Amino acid sequence: MLSEYYEQIEAIGTDIALGILFLLIGLAIQDVLKRADVPKFGRVMVWIVLFLGCFGFIAKGIIQVIWESQLAG
Repeated sequence: MLSEYYEQIEAIGTDIALGILFLLIGLAIQDVLKRADVPKFGRVMVWIVLFLGCFGFIAKGIIQVIWESQLAG
């Protein structure tokens, strides 16, 4: 039974691992910004760039699901 769903389990595990990685990167960036006493404008720019990176990853996943569903159907 496990071998039947191996690809789905692998995809879900990868998504979870990348989500945790993004969280840890965010926490590390927050710590660095606090310790370096970065001005508010700099902090906003850093968080915008981080958000756009996460958004790109999410958009890629959505596009991939749509693309694969169109090829299968």
